[in-house]
Amino acid sequence: MLSPRALVLRAPGTNCDQETAHAFERAGAISRRVLVRNFAQKPSLADDFQILCIPGGFSYGDDIASGRIFALELRLRLGDALLRFRDKGGLILGICNGFQVLLQTGLLLGDAAGRPRAALSHNRSGRFIDRWVQLEARPSNCLFLQGIEPSFDLPIAHGEGRFVTRSAEDLSELDAAGHFALRYAGGPAGNPNGAMANVAGACDASGRVFGLMPHPERFIDATQHPAWNGHLDATATGAGLAIFESGVKSVS
Repeated sequence: MLSPRALVLRAPGTNCDQETAHAFERAGAISRRVLVRNFAQKPSLADDFQILCIPGGFSYGDDIASGRIFALELRLRLGDALLRFRDKGGLILGICNGFQVLLQTGLLLGDAAGRPRAALSHNRSGRFIDRWVQLEARPSNCLFLQGIEPSFDLPIAHGEGRFVTRSAEDLSELDAAGHFALRYAGGPAGNPNGAMANVAGACDASGRVFGLMPHPERFIDATQHPAWNGHLDATATGAGLAIFESGVKSVS
């Protein structure tokens, strides 16, 4: 059986694509990094892949707002191609800047007209945050979180990671529908950026489109954790690898 293939979509300013491609390879997939302009010239490229990932970084320098220009480019030039990819059963993952992009395209948590119901705003502290956080995976149909431990650590690194919805009604409806698949553990005390409902990641109704602010590609080996020496098995894999493995397994 052929290995699943993962397309890691790049844009100017993206800087986590190599680590993300490596994580997919470690999870058993064949990965390929593709520039968004090349994808726009040949949208049929998506037909060769089962997973599409928008990795972290500062796409287009985060001018205007984080992920805004990348999101506009995708929506205007590749919107139909992304919808076809999702509807044929493809998985879409957005990490940090990629999560910001997915929300702004409306592909993730958009309303019936494709308008965004949620966004990622400036951290409540007003500062860039770079630290490890504890997370809780909530019961959901998110294919990237099936079978993983309900509590685990991942690093974050963002200035605009505070999850907000356009209204209290949207927050309540999205929560009740089970879209908030990943949350910061420990309530407000464990919430690093002031996100509504402690949301760290969200999925669509199909479970195939998932975005999260933490960086799973930065914890695929136990030795990447700051507490590994004397506390974690140095030969073990990191919790982030399980997210990639779950996605790859679901399309294998």
